[in-house]
Amino acid sequence: MNSASNPTNAYTVPSVSITTARTGASSKANALGMRAMQERAYAKRGEQYLLIKSPPASGKSRALMFIALDKLHNQGLRQAIIVVPERSIGGSFADESLSQYGFYWDWQVAPQWNLCNAPGVG
Repeated sequence: MNSASNPTNAYTVPSVSITTARTGASSKANALGMRAMQERAYAKRGEQYLLIKSPPASGKSRALMFIALDKLHNQGLRQAIIVVPERSIGGSFADESLSQYGFYWDWQVAPQWNLCNAPGVG
């Protein structure tokens, strides 16, 4: 990107945005168990930064699981830190058996690393 097309010289963060027509198509899963939005986000899994904008309950947390697992298993990362703005959202990142839907790995978080459930956190 040159300075003419990006006058602030700021890095542009790739994004995935979805608008649904409420036909039910967005809730159908592919062979890896991903919905359409999750599949589009996963296609950008090699990016350092990724902003996902999608309606509530559209699968953003699960999309992040798919991407983080790929980064851990295929891209050389040793850890993934998931930060959420409130504890209730942290519940979305509980253990999830993604392999039963066709994905390569399962999402598993050891209790000592889940700070949303830590005693005294409130």
